[in-house]
Amino acid sequence: MSFGLKWSPSEKKVARAAFDAALEAALGKIMAEFKKKASDATTPADMWEVEDYLRQQRREIDQMFDYRYSQLILGFAVLIREGYLDENLLAGLSEDKREEIRRFLAWHARA
Repeated sequence: MSFGLKWSPSEKKVARAAFDAALEAALGKIMAEFKKKASDATTPADMWEVEDYLRQQRREIDQMFDYRYSQLILGFAVLIREGYLDENLLAGLSEDKREEIRRFLAWHARA
């Protein structure tokens, strides 16, 4: 889904910082859960479950974090919805971009 929106240099910096903050939050959550699962593992089966968990998390991260400008509006909405991104970090984006993000959030809340 492409929105055909133009990104100014300052918006690109804001977007990159917000994206990186969300990625750090998501990876931090996964790392904490990984450490817990790994320390709780007592059998080979537990060990493979940890591997399965990491593989699934990597797939989800790869799907959720797409830094193509054509995908950022929807991506930011998903990251806000999932709790990885605070909308206030997007304050440097134009109002039209922030409004598109809010529309996706509202649509998802109704769905």
